[in-house]
Amino acid sequence: MGNPLYAKKPMKLLMMESEEVGEHSLKRELGPVSLTALGVGAVIGAGIFVLSGLGAHFAGPGLMLSFVVSGLGCAFAGLCYAEFAAMIPLAGSAYTYAYATLGEIFAWIIGWDLTLEYAMGASTVSSGWSNHFIELMGIFRIDFPLWLAYDKWTAFVTAQNVIARQMALTADPTLVPGTQSFLDKVAGIISAGSPELLQRAHDLVGAPHIFGMDIGFNLPAFCIALIITTILVIGIKESARFNATIVALKVSVVLFVIILGLKYVNTANWGHDWSSFAPMGFSGIGAGAAYIFFAYIGFDAVSTTAQEAKNPQRDLPIGIICSLLVCTVLYILVAGVLTGMVPWREVNIEAPIARAFLDRGLVKASYLITAGALAGLTSVMLVMLLGQTRVLYSMAKDGLLPKGFFAAIHPRFRTPYKNTILVGLIAAIVGSLFPISDIGMMVNIGTLLAFVIVCISVIVLRRTNPGQSRPFRTPWVPLVPLLGIGFNGYMMLKLGWINWARLIIWLIIGMVVYFSYSRHHSRVQLAMAELEPVGRRR
Repeated sequence: MGNPLYAKKPMKLLMMESEEVGEHSLKRELGPVSLTALGVGAVIGAGIFVLSGLGAHFAGPGLMLSFVVSGLGCAFAGLCYAEFAAMIPLAGSAYTYAYATLGEIFAWIIGWDLTLEYAMGASTVSSGWSNHFIELMGIFRIDFPLWLAYDKWTAFVTAQNVIARQMALTADPTLVPGTQSFLDKVAGIISAGSPELLQRAHDLVGAPHIFGMDIGFNLPAFCIALIITTILVIGIKESARFNATIVALKVSVVLFVIILGLKYVNTANWGHDWSSFAPMGFSGIGAGAAYIFFAYIGFDAVSTTAQEAKNPQRDLPIGIICSLLVCTVLYILVAGVLTGMVPWREVNIEAPIARAFLDRGLVKASYLITAGALAGLTSVMLVMLLGQTRVLYSMAKDGLLPKGFFAAIHPRFRTPYKNTILVGLIAAIVGSLFPISDIGMMVNIGTLLAFVIVCISVIVLRRTNPGQSRPFRTPWVPLVPLLGIGFNGYMMLKLGWINWARLIIWLIIGMVVYFSYSRHHSRVQLAMAELEPVGRRR
């Protein structure tokens, strides 16, 4: 017998599980349109409205190529995902694929990694949703006290930022809010940490006290996470309908931005040669790609719904590839409009698209953009929580997590309701009580690692099981998977050692859970033990 850590889940068993029906199985309701909408819903969020500003300061007008680089990394990985999703139509995404090709320990690593990606991603998005909701309410002059709009640490930082902005404008009325010089001035005031700044910020927060401690609770983030959780518990069909409505709204807003923005594009802003198009060269384009990669995170969640697709062998590849294609085209067009409307050095970092329209007096358009970002975040959160629950469901079905809880199916709604409620509560609590901006950065590196492992798995399975039926085949293997490994590995390197350290710590925690619980309850390992000769067991 081989090392049980590298035990692979038999393909025959995977096929049997994919054909399960009845009240203890997931309900098949999703067609190609719904799956594509889930992919678009997961990808197009606030990233297109926010991260484009940061990316422009690295890549200049070459931001369009940054989206191409990120998109190519996702496309190569997406083609690999499509082969597995059609071949192994099970919930679990990269976790399931690794189990079939690389062995249990690698499957556990990727499942644990996906837990980080989706859980922290959903919590981060809930906090971001809250920020845009508060901004939208501000248009109607509905103000939230800071201690009810943010966690206590973020509330104080936000108050400092508000006061610092006021102090910066008082000191130099010629400064234009949102420009780099204005932000540099604000940063200088905050770093000085004067007693006046700290006292005014504390007064602005106005938080109540419990046991002598300031209280901060992000109420909008908590509420939206619970609302999305309720929708997911009720059923996949209802979730898909809600997502499709939100996707239609936010894609309409993106098209509005592109069509209206084209009227204000000055092609001279794109430069006249390579040095003016990409002022920091390809290195700047690569750095821009690494930072804006978050804008692409989530398309892989389509593959987690494999057991809820009506015809997974045909529809999953369509959903994955079409959603990536639609999002990449929209991203490139938005980047072109932004860098054409505004010289790249003057692109607003905080709200680049909305500020570009505000500077041209298009106030109502900027309001619509804020609403589009809010809608975008809503669907991103839904798909991330959906993906998280399906990965946990698959791991529990394999015995790596307690099956009675994580794989329990609601008799009426046919959804994994217990783990959905747990995941939703965790996202709500983390998003409302903790400053998670730094933890949210781990989502990028975790997702990139998943992409690399899926690309490796395609190459491995083509060699170890070439005769397996493949309704969709990744073209030009091993070239496409190797390109996926190269592009995504390159972006991982661009994220810096701090994110690598966080990823390693998270994986160490996962190893403790695996060796203390999962390996002793693994269905695959228990089956191997039963087949082992009696003499060897002694």
